[in-house]
Amino acid sequence: MIATRELCSSDHGVRHGPCVPWAVVILGTTFWPVVLAAGESSTTSAAESPAETRQVSDWPGFLGPSGDGKSPERGVFLNWPAEGPRVVWHKRLGVGYGICSVHRGRLYQFDRFDDNARLTCMDARSGDEVWRFEYPTDYSDMYGYNGGPRCSPLVDGDRVYLYGAEGLLHCLQVSDGKLLWRSDTRARFGVVQNFFGVGSNPVVEGPLLIAMVGGSPPESRQIPPRDLDQVVGNGSGIVAFDKLTGKVVYSITDELASYASLKLATIQGRRWGFAFVRSGLVGFEPATGRVDFHYPWRAKLLESVNASVPVVAGDEVFLSETYGPGSSLLRVRPGGCEVVWRDELRSRQKAMLTHWNTPIEHDGYLYGCSGRHTYNADLRCIEWKTGKVMWTAERTTRTSLLYVDGHFVSLGEFGQLIVFKASPLKFEPVAIVPEGALKAETGEPLLNYPCWAAPILADGLLYVRGNDRLVCLDITPVPAAAARARAGHPAVDPGDPAWSTD
Repeated sequence: MIATRELCSSDHGVRHGPCVPWAVVILGTTFWPVVLAAGESSTTSAAESPAETRQVSDWPGFLGPSGDGKSPERGVFLNWPAEGPRVVWHKRLGVGYGICSVHRGRLYQFDRFDDNARLTCMDARSGDEVWRFEYPTDYSDMYGYNGGPRCSPLVDGDRVYLYGAEGLLHCLQVSDGKLLWRSDTRARFGVVQNFFGVGSNPVVEGPLLIAMVGGSPPESRQIPPRDLDQVVGNGSGIVAFDKLTGKVVYSITDELASYASLKLATIQGRRWGFAFVRSGLVGFEPATGRVDFHYPWRAKLLESVNASVPVVAGDEVFLSETYGPGSSLLRVRPGGCEVVWRDELRSRQKAMLTHWNTPIEHDGYLYGCSGRHTYNADLRCIEWKTGKVMWTAERTTRTSLLYVDGHFVSLGEFGQLIVFKASPLKFEPVAIVPEGALKAETGEPLLNYPCWAAPILADGLLYVRGNDRLVCLDITPVPAAAARARAGHPAVDPGDPAWSTD
């Protein structure tokens, strides 16, 4: 079945172009939007115009549908002009560091406004608010960072889950934001506030919502702030809740929490959970909580943190941090693990030093940002099996990545966007949008420091976040742009009416 309508740029957008005809080809429950050339009949099938067919998807939680920063979408427009893709809409935000999640046409953004944490449900294509949910928060950061959420909303069917910086877990109904259950992990498990609050995104595994908690016994709660090395655990390092009721199903390990989100994977037919906690990597069975191993991996500095999500390829798991030891690759098996390679602890030459960003594996190579500080961070590609550095793009600032359709989209912390090919041979940019190039109607930049959340992609729309704004960019190719890209010509013709800025 084919449904047809006209696609118009949103009234909320910065740039407005004429309506573009498009069709939606419905195959079972999958929607395949197809952009139609001028005069093209809506009876054209997807098979008759494969070049204009694109694959779309949702982005229901942190790091996307597969939990690895990869988008399954195809046929998107990546050869952008210097001023960037067309801005569909942009919206001012409260304070926070997390980016939205998108599910079934709705967008969920979690921020703080004054002393309230707020989840705003919006129409993903217009930015119009559908409903909001708020709760009071008293989180105060010990190091001067803002008090907003660090985690993204997690959408699972008809429910959406929030994990606030203060440790409050909420489960809401997606239709209207009705509260279904709530758990105060700080009070329930005796969590001693670590450096930057709660920043590890939970995951859903079957009937369970699994979260990194890291609670402590009463004696640890008397320890002065910042003396985290004196704090011990109480068996609630990782906690599994019944996702429908909030009831605790199991709690495991005495590890304290980190900022690395939980990772789920299937390895040789078995389900695994990986938690890069404060002291190292815990491998466990997510359905039961049975712990397989603990691999120590942490810098000796008191104020060091583990924040990058483990990366899984085959039966191997990569982990990295930026304060000392660097990176290590493990081969896992039920009951244990073995080291494939790791950075030399005393060497200054490390394969990769990831900070808050999570690197992405593609075809046997790993791409990511290496470096702790703005001035020494670079984009890098390393060989998965050996850690050999294949290429380095120096001083690109601290960046976060999205993989899509053979390319990476990199967002720098000052708002620079770079599209580059997923190639281990060399760093090969396809498009560069300089800092400050994306502008509001008033001419002010839309992306202001810090841009620390990785871009996300859902249904052909790219969402990027700066300090105070969420920006929606259309990277769906118009026919003329797609034809020029295939012919090796510049993707955007200033005279093309579909890219009019009037």
